[in-house]
Parts: sequence; structure tokens; C-alpha cells
Amino acid sequence: MVDITAGDVQCVKNKKILVAAIAVAIVAGLGAAIAVVLSRGGGTRYETQAELLKGLPAAAKAELDARGKRLAQPLTCQNMPEAGLDRLLVRCTGTTTDRQQVQVFGTALTERKAEYYTILVAGEPLVKNARCLGADCKGE
Repeated sequence: MVDITAGDVQCVKNKKILVAAIAVAIVAGLGAAIAVVLSRGGGTRYETQAELLKGLPAAAKAELDARGKRLAQPLTCQNMPEAGLDRLLVRCTGTTTDRQQVQVFGTALTERKAEYYTILVAGEPLVKNARCLGADCKGE
């Protein structure tokens, strides 16, 4: 026969409380991790074609500046004909101070909540399928 003392009962209770506390901490940690992932991929920076058309030139200029490519004048941007409500498409063109042709392509897929950017300088990719440009990349 085994003798169970009040101390043994208290020890079992303490272990149950500890296991429950650890389980709560794990669930809370997973919830926080999921929230961070969802908040980072929770949407696109640009929800409309007009927003992408307005925002892309500054973001592309910042990216070009950060990579040592200076524009001779501001980029000229236009909507691409294939654009739609769920697929935002903008193309920008310009020239660097050393007379290299610049092309910037911006795509925002609103249903997939994804963005992609490509910058070509003198026909060569400087940025290819990047998820952000310039200051928009802070924290990513």
C-alpha cells in the first residue's frame, strides 16, 4: 500500500497548474506569430490602380537612389492596358543621369494580397520580382 500525503497532492496540483500555464503560453505565442504573419501579408500597399500609379514613381526613385542610380528627371508612369480590379499594373520609364534607360514595372494582385516590382536599367534587372521598393521595405 502507498501512503499519499498532503504534500504529494499539492505537488500534483502544482504540476497540473504548470502544465496548464505552459499550454496557455504556447497557444498565446502561436496566436501572436500568426497575427504577425497575417499583418505583414494582410493586404497590398496599393488597393486601386490610381494609388499604384501615384505611389510607384516615388517608391521606384527611392529604390534607384539607394542603389546609386540617379534619375535625370522624374519617372513617367502609365497604366498598363492589361490592368483590372484584381490585377493592378503600372509601367514607368525614365533615364538616369548617365543616360541609361530605366523601366519600372509594378504589379499588385489584390485578391492574393501580393505585390511584385521589377526595375530594369539599360535592359538589365536591377530589381526582379521584389515584394517592395524603397521606403516601403522598412520592416520587411
